[in-house]
Amino acid sequence: MNESSAIKDIPVPAPRKTDPSVLAADIVERLIYRIGKDAKVAKPHDWLIAAILVVRDRIIDRWMESTRKTYETGAKRVYYLSLEFLIGRLTRDAVSNLGMMDDLREALKSLGVDLDIIAALEPDAALGNGGLGRLAACFMESMATTDIPAYGYGIRYVHGLFRQQIADGWQVELPETWLAHGNPWEFERRESAYEVGFGGAVESVLGADAEPRYVWKPAERVIAVAYDTPIVGWRADRVNTLRLWTAQPIDPILLDAFNAGDHIGALKESNKAESLARVLYPADATPAGQELRLRQEFFFSSASLQDIVRRHLQQYNTLDNLPDKVAIQLNDTHPAVSVAELMRLLTDVHGYDFETAWDMTQRTVSYTNHTLLPEALETWPVPLFERLLPRHMQIIYGINAKLLIEARKVKKFNDAQIGAISLIDEAGGRRVRMGNLAFTGSHSINGVSALHTELMKVTVFADLHKLYPDRINNKTNGITPRRWLMQCNGPLTGLIKEAIGEKFLDDTDELKALDTFAGDSEFQKKFMAVKRGNKVKLAQLIQSRMGLKLDPSAMFDIQVKRIHEYKRQFLNIIEAVALYDQIRSHPERDWVPRVKIFAGKAAPSYHNAKLIIKLANDVARVVNSDPAVRGLLKVVFVPNYNVSLAEVLVPAADLSEQISTAGMEASGTGNMKFALNGALTIGTLDGANVEMLENVGAENIKIFGMTTEQVAKARAEGHNPRGIIESSRELQQALHAIGTGVFSPDDPSRFQSLVDGLYSHDWFMVAGDFDAYAIAQREIDQIWTDETSWSEKAIRNTARMGWFSSDRTIRQYASEIWKAG
Repeated sequence: MNESSAIKDIPVPAPRKTDPSVLAADIVERLIYRIGKDAKVAKPHDWLIAAILVVRDRIIDRWMESTRKTYETGAKRVYYLSLEFLIGRLTRDAVSNLGMMDDLREALKSLGVDLDIIAALEPDAALGNGGLGRLAACFMESMATTDIPAYGYGIRYVHGLFRQQIADGWQVELPETWLAHGNPWEFERRESAYEVGFGGAVESVLGADAEPRYVWKPAERVIAVAYDTPIVGWRADRVNTLRLWTAQPIDPILLDAFNAGDHIGALKESNKAESLARVLYPADATPAGQELRLRQEFFFSSASLQDIVRRHLQQYNTLDNLPDKVAIQLNDTHPAVSVAELMRLLTDVHGYDFETAWDMTQRTVSYTNHTLLPEALETWPVPLFERLLPRHMQIIYGINAKLLIEARKVKKFNDAQIGAISLIDEAGGRRVRMGNLAFTGSHSINGVSALHTELMKVTVFADLHKLYPDRINNKTNGITPRRWLMQCNGPLTGLIKEAIGEKFLDDTDELKALDTFAGDSEFQKKFMAVKRGNKVKLAQLIQSRMGLKLDPSAMFDIQVKRIHEYKRQFLNIIEAVALYDQIRSHPERDWVPRVKIFAGKAAPSYHNAKLIIKLANDVARVVNSDPAVRGLLKVVFVPNYNVSLAEVLVPAADLSEQISTAGMEASGTGNMKFALNGALTIGTLDGANVEMLENVGAENIKIFGMTTEQVAKARAEGHNPRGIIESSRELQQALHAIGTGVFSPDDPSRFQSLVDGLYSHDWFMVAGDFDAYAIAQREIDQIWTDETSWSEKAIRNTARMGWFSSDRTIRQYASEIWKAG
């Protein structure tokens, strides 16, 4: 009996009730019989687990119903492969989408338990780093919401990226411990376990058709075991699956070695396997770090593809229709090795010839590019790749031969163009180009904003675009309004419902109706009262964590994102220093009180990014303790930025800093979250800021600085940052203070290298854009002093951000790329 028929034959239990009295009884039952606690002695974390188990039961009903529906209809499935899924806490997300929030709150209240208090105990799932992982999480929720049958595939990291602490202003990386007490949302699937190999050799044998077949015999093998988490769509009409892989050894312990006294060596294979799922993005500055990253990427890609093929065969008993029933989306280059692995499975395991397998692979796979930085398009040394994945290296050479012959014969590419599109970079040490592999193996390659997509065509994939001009397309990113409005900003959601009704809950385009209230003085007062309440909440959090008191009446100016030079936190800090100087020099001026709030993590091996964090904290220490500032400026770096912290920061922002160097940010989604919650944006014409400008209107967003074309021209023709700095008095004074130790008296030259970088090359145009940025900030001050104008602009931002829903993005993927739904 196959799985689909078995599913049809099993009796379906009646859906569980959700009224408060039933929920309360169920919670107590789980507390006693699943957790083993009497209600009289139960701790808050016990109540949390009991409540999650009760909610989970209601989800399971919908989850199984969704699975049955997919099998019965034969619908096309989407498989989203991503090395990151920054899902955050799941309880509120699930409860809200099930429509159970009020009932669960009442049920817990009847038991003497506060839902808000226990929900705050849930750890953030440490499965991502920044925008890439958060986008994947939004997409998973939107695929369920838009009724797309989908699986997300990734790695079940035990420690995730890292937990950030700030010690004496420096970032310190500590392991995340989110799984220390288990994860009540997940289900181990022991039956979904696959062997994943590394190393070894490839043998050639004659097949039944007398054609050569290739057999890979790995020297090492690990077991990939699946853990499933249900992802609930809005109103729970569909529940999809996030399947995460953990690694186990074939032999958990070498007993001979253990009994011989080598107790550590006996666990070598176990430790080696478990290292695959311990940490997200292990530092790759060493050969061992590079190898671990490649092992991780192949591990989850291979396990996912084996699972996809197994499920498809189980239902259809053939792979001939794989492209018609399966869409595999690669989220950035990390899963690009999937192209070679799918080819291996089709040719070596299932007997398809190379040409047929290549056609099937290209029709099945599509690729999302997230970066224009050449160094971020992963490449691997050929010797490392060949040693770890010898069969895949052969396949890549085969694909490359087909690619280059086609380019030469059909398109008459010259040697330079051939070198640019080749899957092997021959410059210096030979390396496998994973971006080119993903592009070549996919029928669709999409950018994530209109600007980014057009730049892809003329930068990183210029020659591949000439070879395949119909493949690149745009799918501007979006955010789920459930998480980033309804859940994180309940007061604003309630105010919007009061004004325009509830249609926007199901269709964010309906937010446009709020536009008519933007000039209404009474609505403005209510809107700004909601904003102030959110600022009070953030101020309380910062005071409790950092001991710093903030004035909610001040402008909350927030920049939170991964720390990187192109995102230009340094520009923001320099402007803060210049403002600090001006406030002290001109106390007679009517300065706008402002709180500059930073948060974000730097990659452990990224020296300059970590130095920028230290600078932010050193500037904060000086500014916040200087009585001459009179409380008009505060600088804060909030440690350990994650989804839960973002859910407090985003609703509290008055001003959103989206100030990346033009042409370097693929899209950005933080910009969308802040604007949706009524923040004004100060930003460059970069990423999705361009489309936000078009949607919210030029009068409701502050754009400054060089354009993409101007940045490219300056870099190509010679940029003179020294001249720019010397002609800008405020910039020169601020850099002098930073470079000579005003903020680092214990080490006066600490930040000199950052300053020197601006004088010598200013690659990220920090000096180039400083004056325009400072002028824009003073213009923002002028708007702030007109409360009516500021309120109107804030309301229009919320009203006009409906297009940036991830539901819209997913519908475009489904209709234009996946042909699903």
